[in-house]
Formats: sequence, structure tokens, C-alpha cells
Amino acid sequence: MILGTVIPFASSTANLLSDPTPAVYISAVLVVAALCQVAAWRLRVPSILPLLVVGFGLGQVATPDDVLGRDVLFAGASLAVGVILFEGALGLSFQRIRGLGRPIRRLCTLTVAIAWPLIALAAWIVGIEPALAVLVGAILVVTGPTVIAPILRMLRPTRRVASMLTWEGIVVDPIGAVLAVLVFQAVLAGQGHAIETMAVNLGKTILVAAVLSGVVGAILAMAMRRHVIPEFLEGPAFLAAAIGCLTASNTVQHESGLLTVTVLGIILGNQRSLDLKHVVAFKENLQVLFVGALFVVLAGRVSPGDLERVLPQAAVLIVVLVLIIRPLSIVIGLWGTDTTRAEKTLLASMAPRGIVAAAVASTFALEFHEAAEQRAEAATAATGQQAIDLTQQATNLADLATGADDLVPIVFLVIVATVTLYGLGIGRLAERLGLASASPQGVLFVGTSPWVIGAAEVFDKEGIPTLVVGADYSALGPARQAGLTVVHANILSDYAVEEMDLAGIDVLVGATDNDEINSTAAREFQGILGSHSVFQLRRADTPTDKEHTRSTAARHLTARPVFQPALTHEEMEQRVASGQLVKMTGLTEEFTLDDFRARYADPVMLFLLDDGEVEVVTESTDIPDFGVSVVALVTPVAS
Repeated sequence: MILGTVIPFASSTANLLSDPTPAVYISAVLVVAALCQVAAWRLRVPSILPLLVVGFGLGQVATPDDVLGRDVLFAGASLAVGVILFEGALGLSFQRIRGLGRPIRRLCTLTVAIAWPLIALAAWIVGIEPALAVLVGAILVVTGPTVIAPILRMLRPTRRVASMLTWEGIVVDPIGAVLAVLVFQAVLAGQGHAIETMAVNLGKTILVAAVLSGVVGAILAMAMRRHVIPEFLEGPAFLAAAIGCLTASNTVQHESGLLTVTVLGIILGNQRSLDLKHVVAFKENLQVLFVGALFVVLAGRVSPGDLERVLPQAAVLIVVLVLIIRPLSIVIGLWGTDTTRAEKTLLASMAPRGIVAAAVASTFALEFHEAAEQRAEAATAATGQQAIDLTQQATNLADLATGADDLVPIVFLVIVATVTLYGLGIGRLAERLGLASASPQGVLFVGTSPWVIGAAEVFDKEGIPTLVVGADYSALGPARQAGLTVVHANILSDYAVEEMDLAGIDVLVGATDNDEINSTAAREFQGILGSHSVFQLRRADTPTDKEHTRSTAARHLTARPVFQPALTHEEMEQRVASGQLVKMTGLTEEFTLDDFRARYADPVMLFLLDDGEVEVVTESTDIPDFGVSVVALVTPVAS
């Protein structure tokens, strides 16, 4: 249904783009990108796949270079990638990786050092020029938050695995970009000065990134603590600071900006005294928009002929990347750490490439052409041996530029293949390894009431993950005695919101005796689970007369009332006190919903189970007559 909407829209958009203005083209890109991401979410596939397909299609009608011009195109791409990395880095909290420091350091250093030469060797073997092969190795060491984050959002693996993949994706992206810059500059410097040039430029890049990010980070942190920036301007202020840092850094040291904004994000994200929720929310929305637009635009620069020409090379490179280089670099890189065999297996099977690889490849293909043209112009103004040397350099760079043109479609094919392989296949593997669920169905109960324990026991017997969270240690006693997974924590604590392991959990039910805690918990976790997956018991202040709502919490500050009928905490406790118990009953053609209601007077319908899938019952749920199992709070019937 969704694709049926996207395809006709893309076709009509293509007709409109036959002779587009920049405004028409940008508008079309943004709308198509949004539609593709909605479609991907509905179909539970990585959003990059439809974005690239639509981008390739639009590129055959109107190329972004012709519409926007190369200077504007690549300047916009550079800024967008910087914002994406800054947004991701804001979420890299050191507190969340307790016990994972060593594996993460290895993933971001030793694993990269192993993968780079191996990828370069593989690229050289498939026929890429040695200098370009080293460049390809630098570009493809990255994974990327733009592809890792959506997959983790769907998969929801254990906290350890999610932390390792997230840190690797965000930190290695700028490292790969910096390595690519160093290789490019070394190629321009020539063989005699390559090592020296790389060392000097690496030192400058690190120095510029450290100084700029440190100074700007300190200024922003101080401004936030002193409330210099009003709340509604926090997001724009941080965005302006990130873009300013990116541009200033690139001006001082070529292509150092991505590293600078990543370090800036990490510095700010680890200021425990700062509340950056508004900033993160603002950046997340921009990131989704930028990612979609970038993939559509950059994919539009690649033609079917380009893909066909490099397909044999790309196919061999992809096989080597997936089957040899990634597993080998993970095994060697994490040797001696406390990562388990299952974790290493999952990490070895998860390295999709993202927007940074695409943007960097596109950028350097253009820069080789510009460098060749500059050397050729310099040669015409020179005389004697200098003119001869510059002419030879221009010729060599022109040859490299021709080869670099093939790098872009190769990298795009690697992106498509790795996202498809890892994105669509990782769920089942993670499930078999016990590190995630391909289709999370678990329930997080906030509260320790007897009916909560009863419902969790039913799910536990059915093999459905549950988590019972309570702030009172003694109140969790019955849940522990029943063998359930419990967490002793305030649901509103930093630990619960940021560090609690939610592997396999899909739904939250706020069931404490405090309506405000239930509502706040639902709001906090809707960013993780989605607003459609957070519920709470009916608030005691829910109005019976719609005209009298002054004492009622605003709708956007509460979650959907749960169960049928929707009851308050006090009413649920009264039901339990009267003798009602949680019971699961299968509805069949012989024992239908009507038979169930006839047997159990005044039940509270809690959940539906259908072949292992859990559905939370609300007032609007249409319960089938048969074919499902009902988990309900009922009065026992004497046998």
C-alpha cells in the first residue's frame, strides 16, 4: 500500500523535474525522502534502500549537479554530514559504556587499523589503482550512525551490543573521513613526501579539532549553565555552533571539520549538569531530514551505466568485505577483551556503510578532477623543467580522476549490498545468538502490583520477555520469588532512562500508584519504544464531564489509558482485593469471546496473544471472537 503511493508519486515528480528550478528540485527531494522513510518504517526495512532506489530514479531525470551546481551541492552535503555526526555524538555518553571501554576503544582504533589495509588490498586485487585502493580502504572502514541507528531501533539488542555498535558507527565515521583526506593529500604531495605530509596533516587535524571543540564546548556549556540561551533557542544555538565549528575547522585545516564536530558532540553529551533534551530532539528531526535528502541527492549522481560498469569489481569487493575482512578485523581487534563469542559474532555480522562513505567518495572524485585542472593551469604558466613536472603531475592526477569516478558507484553498490545483507539478515542472527529479538514483543511493567506479577508470570511461561521495574526493593520480592526479571530502580532515574537493558522489550505499561510517575515514564520512553507502545493506567483525574478539565493533565502529557475497561490504579487494586486473578484463556470456535464473558463476569481484558505476538488491549481494541488468547483479570470460577 505504501509503495503503491510512493511509486506513482515518484513518477509524477519525475515529470515535474524534466526542467526543474532549484526550488522545485529541493522540494521534490525533501518530500520523496520523507515518503521513503515512512514507507521503510511501515515495512520494517532499512530506510536507505528505498531512498537509494528513488534517488537513482530521480537522477535519470534531473542530476543534482546540473540543478544546484557542484559547489552548492558539496557544500550542503558537507554541512549536512557534519550535523548528522554532531547529533549522533551528543548521545555518546561515557556513563553508558561502563565495562565496555576497552572493546569500544579497540573497535575505534585497532579494528580500523586492521580493516584499512585489508580493504585497500582487496580493492587493489579487483583492479583499482594502488593510490585509489588506499583511499577506498579509508572510506570503507566506516559503518555509520545513519544506518546503524535505524537497525538498532528496530532490533533493540542488548545494551552492550547497542553501545558498541553505536560508538563504532559515530566515532569511526570522522576517522574514515580524516584518513581519506590524508591519503588524498599524500597523493597530491607525491611519493617523496607522502609519509611526511600525512603525519603533519594528521597532527594539524587533531590539534584543530581538540582546540576548537574544547573552546566552543566550554562556551556552550557555560552559556547553558548560566541560562544565557533561552530554552526555545537551544536547538538553533547548538546547530549554529556545530556548523560554525565545522566551517572554521575546515578553513584552518582541510576536511578536519567532521572530526571537530564529533569531538564537540562527545564533550557536550558528557556534561552531566546539562539538560540537552531539547537540543537532541531538535537535532534528531534535522538528522532524519538530512539523511533522507542526502541519500536521494547523492544517489542521483550515479547512472545505471556507472553501476553496470563497476558491478564485477564491486561484487567481489562486497563478498570479501562481508565474509573475510569484517569478521577478521573483529576477531583480531577484540581479542583478549571481555566480549562474548555471541557478541563478536553479531559485531562481525554488522557493518553497513552509510552516508559518510557516500559523501566522502563523491567529494574526492570531484577533488581529483579539480586538482588535475589546477596542475594543468599551473603548467601552462610555468617554464622549463617545472612545466614538464607539472604537466606530468596533471596527467597522473587526470588518470586518477578517471579512476576516482568509478569509486562513487562502487561505494554506492557497497552501501546498498551491506545495508541489505546486514539490515535484513541481522534480526534472525541476533535472535539465535540470544542478543535481541527479530520482532520484540516483551512488556516493561512499571510497578509491582499483584496483577502485574500475575501478567508477567503468564508471559514468562509463554517465552515472552518481561521486565518489572520498581523503586521499592521489598515490593519486588514477589516478582523475584516468581523468577521474573526485575530491576530495582526509579523509572525516572538516569540509569533507567539511559542504561537499562531493553532487549526484547516492545511495550511499557505504567502501573504505579502515582499517575504523574506513570505519565512521565511514558513520555521518557516513547522516544525509545515509540508513542504507540507506551501506556498507563487511567489517571484518577480523568474527567467524566468533558466540560470540566481544569484539574486534568493535558493530553500530550499523558499516555494512552490501558486495558478494557480502562481502570485507575485504585480500581485495579480493588479488583485484586476482591479475589480477581490474572488468567490466560484461548478463544476458539468452541469457546468464543461471548462464552468467555458469560463465564467470567466483569473481566478486565489486559492483553491478547496471537502466535507469540502481544497486543495491549485498550478501550478501542476490537477483540476477535476466536483465534487468539486473552490475558485478563477475572474472578475465578469454581470447578
